[in-house]
Amino acid sequence: MLTALSAKNKLQFVNGSAVEPDKDDSIHNAWTRCNDMVVSWIVHSVSPQIRQSILWMENAEEIWKDLRVRFFQGDLLCISDLQMDVAQLKQGEQTVSEYFTKMRIIWDELENFRPDPICCNGSYKSSELIAQRKAEDRAMQFL
Repeated sequence: MLTALSAKNKLQFVNGSAVEPDKDDSIHNAWTRCNDMVVSWIVHSVSPQIRQSILWMENAEEIWKDLRVRFFQGDLLCISDLQMDVAQLKQGEQTVSEYFTKMRIIWDELENFRPDPICCNGSYKSSELIAQRKAEDRAMQFL
Protein backbone atom coordinates (compact mmCIF):
# COMPACT_ATOMS: atom_id res chain seq x y z
CA MET A 1 0.00 0.00 0.00
CA LEU A 2 2.80 2.41 0.85
CA THR A 3 4.43 1.72 -2.50
CA ALA A 4 1.17 2.41 -4.35
CA LEU A 5 0.60 5.64 -2.42
CA SER A 6 4.17 6.75 -3.06
CA ALA A 7 3.86 6.01 -6.77
CA LYS A 8 0.75 8.18 -6.90
CA ASN A 9 2.46 10.94 -4.87
CA LYS A 10 -0.08 10.55 -2.05
CA LEU A 11 2.07 9.08 0.73
CA GLN A 12 1.93 12.37 2.62
CA PHE A 13 -1.78 11.81 3.26
CA VAL A 14 -1.06 8.82 5.51
CA ASN A 15 2.27 9.85 7.02
CA GLY A 16 0.97 13.17 8.36
CA SER A 17 3.00 15.54 6.23
CA ALA A 18 -0.04 16.75 4.23
CA VAL A 19 -1.74 18.78 6.93
CA GLU A 20 -5.31 19.79 6.21
CA PRO A 21 -5.39 23.49 5.29
CA ASP A 22 -7.91 25.90 6.79
CA LYS A 23 -11.38 25.69 5.27
CA ASP A 24 -11.04 29.16 3.76
CA ASP A 25 -7.67 28.33 2.19
CA SER A 26 -7.75 28.19 -1.62
CA ILE A 27 -6.21 24.69 -1.67
CA HIS A 28 -8.64 23.17 0.85
CA ASN A 29 -10.89 21.71 -1.85
CA ALA A 30 -7.93 20.11 -3.64
CA TRP A 31 -6.62 18.69 -0.35
CA THR A 32 -10.08 17.27 0.47
CA ARG A 33 -10.34 15.65 -2.96
CA CYS A 34 -6.92 14.00 -2.59
CA ASN A 35 -7.65 12.88 0.97
CA ASP A 36 -10.99 11.40 -0.14
CA MET A 37 -9.25 9.54 -2.95
CA VAL A 38 -6.71 8.03 -0.53
CA VAL A 39 -9.50 7.13 1.92
CA SER A 40 -11.32 5.38 -0.91
CA TRP A 41 -8.20 3.41 -1.91
CA ILE A 42 -7.63 2.29 1.66
CA VAL A 43 -11.27 1.39 2.27
CA HIS A 44 -11.41 -0.68 -0.91
CA SER A 45 -8.12 -2.42 -0.11
CA VAL A 46 -9.19 -4.02 3.16
CA SER A 47 -11.52 -6.90 3.94
CA PRO A 48 -15.25 -6.21 4.38
CA GLN A 49 -14.99 -6.78 8.15
CA ILE A 50 -12.22 -4.20 8.52
CA ARG A 51 -13.96 -1.86 6.10
CA GLN A 52 -16.99 -1.64 8.40
CA SER A 53 -14.81 -0.35 11.22
CA ILE A 54 -13.18 2.45 9.20
CA LEU A 55 -16.05 3.61 6.99
CA TRP A 56 -17.00 6.41 9.38
CA MET A 57 -13.48 7.87 9.34
CA GLU A 58 -12.92 10.73 6.91
CA ASN A 59 -9.20 11.40 7.24
CA ALA A 60 -6.67 9.11 5.51
CA GLU A 61 -4.04 9.70 8.18
CA GLU A 62 -6.53 8.83 10.93
CA ILE A 63 -7.50 5.59 9.14
CA TRP A 64 -3.86 4.69 8.57
CA LYS A 65 -2.99 5.25 12.25
CA ASP A 66 -5.99 3.16 13.33
CA LEU A 67 -4.99 0.27 11.05
CA ARG A 68 -1.38 0.54 12.16
CA VAL A 69 -2.30 0.34 15.83
CA ARG A 70 -4.53 -2.66 15.18
CA PHE A 71 -2.34 -4.66 12.84
CA PHE A 72 1.28 -3.53 13.22
CA GLN A 73 1.76 -4.42 16.85
CA GLY A 74 3.73 -7.51 16.03
CA ASP A 75 2.03 -10.84 16.37
CA LEU A 76 4.20 -12.68 18.89
CA LEU A 77 3.10 -16.10 17.65
CA CYS A 78 4.03 -15.21 14.08
CA ILE A 79 7.37 -13.78 15.24
CA SER A 80 8.02 -16.95 17.21
CA ASP A 81 7.15 -19.12 14.19
CA LEU A 82 9.45 -17.10 11.93
CA GLN A 83 12.31 -17.30 14.41
CA MET A 84 11.78 -21.06 14.65
CA ASP A 85 11.67 -21.32 10.84
CA VAL A 86 14.99 -19.54 10.46
CA ALA A 87 16.55 -21.61 13.26
CA GLN A 88 15.43 -24.88 11.65
CA LEU A 89 16.32 -23.93 8.08
CA LYS A 90 19.14 -26.07 6.68
CA GLN A 91 20.94 -25.75 3.37
CA GLY A 92 20.68 -29.45 2.49
CA GLU A 93 20.63 -29.88 -1.29
CA GLN A 94 19.99 -26.21 -1.97
CA THR A 95 22.56 -23.94 -3.53
CA VAL A 96 23.99 -21.25 -1.27
CA SER A 97 21.97 -18.69 -3.21
CA GLU A 98 18.70 -20.59 -2.74
CA TYR A 99 19.43 -21.15 0.95
CA PHE A 100 20.34 -17.49 1.53
CA THR A 101 17.23 -16.33 -0.37
CA LYS A 102 14.96 -18.40 1.87
CA MET A 103 16.66 -17.00 4.96
CA ARG A 104 16.42 -13.47 3.58
CA ILE A 105 12.67 -13.85 3.05
CA ILE A 106 12.20 -14.88 6.69
CA TRP A 107 14.47 -12.06 7.90
CA ASP A 108 12.45 -9.55 5.87
CA GLU A 109 9.19 -10.85 7.36
CA LEU A 110 10.66 -10.52 10.85
CA GLU A 111 11.75 -6.97 10.02
CA ASN A 112 8.14 -6.12 9.12
CA PHE A 113 6.95 -7.34 12.51
CA ARG A 114 9.85 -5.85 14.45
CA PRO A 115 11.34 -2.78 12.79
CA ASP A 116 14.31 -1.13 14.43
CA PRO A 117 13.34 1.41 17.08
CA ILE A 118 13.84 5.04 16.15
CA CYS A 119 16.18 6.90 18.45
CA CYS A 120 14.61 10.04 19.78
CA ASN A 121 17.67 11.70 21.29
CA GLY A 122 19.51 12.13 18.01
CA SER A 123 22.11 9.50 18.90
CA TYR A 124 22.98 7.17 16.06
CA LYS A 125 25.12 4.89 18.23
CA SER A 126 22.03 2.96 19.37
CA SER A 127 20.87 2.49 15.78
CA GLU A 128 24.34 1.41 14.71
CA LEU A 129 24.50 -1.08 17.58
CA ILE A 130 21.09 -2.54 16.70
CA ALA A 131 22.10 -2.88 13.04
CA GLN A 132 25.42 -4.49 14.00
CA ARG A 133 23.74 -7.02 16.31
CA LYS A 134 21.13 -7.84 13.69
CA ALA A 135 23.89 -8.42 11.09
CA GLU A 136 25.76 -10.65 13.56
CA ASP A 137 22.61 -12.65 14.32
CA ARG A 138 21.97 -13.16 10.63
CA ALA A 139 25.56 -14.20 9.99
CA MET A 140 25.31 -16.80 12.77
CA GLN A 141 21.97 -18.05 11.44
CA PHE A 142 23.42 -18.35 7.94
CA LEU A 143 26.26 -20.55 9.20
